[in-house]
Amino acid sequence: MERVQASAGQLPGGASTQYEHCRDVSFGGVLCALPALESNGLLEHLETCFRKLGGYYNTVQILLLLAYMALCRIRSIDQIQHYPPGELGKLLGLDRVPEVRCLRNKLNELCEDRESPRQWAQLLGRQWMEADPGLAGSLYVDGHVRLYHGSKTQLPRRYVARQRLCLRGTTDYWVNDALGSPYFSVSRPLDQGMLEALENDIVPRLLREVPGQPTDQQLQSDKHLHRFVLLFDREGYSPAFFKKMWEEHRIACVTYHKYPKDPWPVERFAEQEVELPGGACETMLLAEMDTWIGTKKDGLEVREVRKLTTSGHQTSLVSTAYGRQGHQDAAALFSRWCQENYFRYAMENFALDSLAGYGTDGEPEPKRDVVNPKYRGLETQRRQLQGRLNSLRAQFAKWSMRTESDPAKEQARETRLASLVEEIQQVQNELSVIQQGRKDTPKHIPWDELPQQDKFEQLSPSRKQLADCVKMLAYRSETAMVRILREKLARKDDARPLLQELFRREADLEPDLGAKVLNVRVHPFGNKRWNHAISHLLEQLNEVGTEIPGCDLKIQYCLGLPDP
Repeated sequence: MERVQASAGQLPGGASTQYEHCRDVSFGGVLCALPALESNGLLEHLETCFRKLGGYYNTVQILLLLAYMALCRIRSIDQIQHYPPGELGKLLGLDRVPEVRCLRNKLNELCEDRESPRQWAQLLGRQWMEADPGLAGSLYVDGHVRLYHGSKTQLPRRYVARQRLCLRGTTDYWVNDALGSPYFSVSRPLDQGMLEALENDIVPRLLREVPGQPTDQQLQSDKHLHRFVLLFDREGYSPAFFKKMWEEHRIACVTYHKYPKDPWPVERFAEQEVELPGGACETMLLAEMDTWIGTKKDGLEVREVRKLTTSGHQTSLVSTAYGRQGHQDAAALFSRWCQENYFRYAMENFALDSLAGYGTDGEPEPKRDVVNPKYRGLETQRRQLQGRLNSLRAQFAKWSMRTESDPAKEQARETRLASLVEEIQQVQNELSVIQQGRKDTPKHIPWDELPQQDKFEQLSPSRKQLADCVKMLAYRSETAMVRILREKLARKDDARPLLQELFRREADLEPDLGAKVLNVRVHPFGNKRWNHAISHLLEQLNEVGTEIPGCDLKIQYCLGLPDP
């Protein structure tokens, strides 16, 4: 097999990039994602954020490998041992990819400084927002519990809605754009809920990074103008929080009404054509009016919008985006499922919840207040006693309603009633003691006052943050390619499955040093419509003229088998 060196150029601190004339390269189709990965920033800010790697593999090669693994659905670093290293190495212009232990060591070097992945993710997040300020004007925020089943540390339990259980894990709060694509996530080993995360971690960052915010003069001249809009589920419902965000920052909030009042008359609803963030249109029965929520002191006036469903149910939302119309809020909030779709898709395809490392990294920072274990124990006893009390009262009501004609049975009934009264009084006394103790016990205490047996160590955040950032890059790149494919597909839902097949498709690599081009010939599919859509995608990618990292060759794509 002829071996051709791509160029005399060499990536600093690593092996030179060389390509061979070779056919049927496994996963060769994933090279089609290189233009999208580069345009989304995979190879940017590396010298600023990461230290220079020594040895055979450099930073660019390692990150390219991680991105290709994500797109090829190689779910973890350990799984790379099941694939031929030489075949994967051809994708990078190397003789082989690193083995598992070597790859782990390289990632440890990249994450040795905890701030490096965090800084890189922050720069990319800001870059993605600036690329499309319109999408960054409405932001979805939601929490996602990343479960932990290991034994290195005893993380606190959190409620996992998708499993309806309280399980150990870490809560990550994700910020996505209006189409569901992620910008960044905030990991919270110590979590006090969405409102606290929004106020202390998410909102300060968004105020610095969201582009196109109005100036102070514009905000003063228009009392209904907002900086940007936050959309979240009922967990973030708080009139006091809405009021604070509007008065201090002029940030609008949109969420579901947690305590809607009586149904509105059906005559108030009218059909409206609503354009969803993705461009699709939907007809909804909507009505809106101004509503006061919260107390007289901490409440505020909001716009309430209700959607009437075919079953007659009225779904209510509240909004402080006073400068927008009700159907705009309805379109944005009722499209919030796109963020849930991202979580599900990323878990199934990019192993979003998988561990990036097995180590721990000391006590969590910052050390926020935590739930008092003594309070939690008292609350557990209170719930148990309250449940027992409810059961005894139900039995007492049942026996009280019975009538017996037989004197012996009537005597037994009265005896049972007396016994139940005694048990009820005993449980009530126990419950009153527990309730008083719960009242006298603080619910939250500082981390330093937590008993040693209840303290825990956080999972190493750096490796996870680097892995999540690469997976976000892979998802955004795949989404950009999906938009091109949908231009030629009658069934739009076929775009992502088709791309997954493309990334796993064999391809022939044909370097042409004279023309300074690496030709990637993707093997065709058995479906004519798919071949037509892929050809359209490859034409668009060729117009970009992407240069391969580490050499001066431009990559060109075509579809079809080589001549025999």
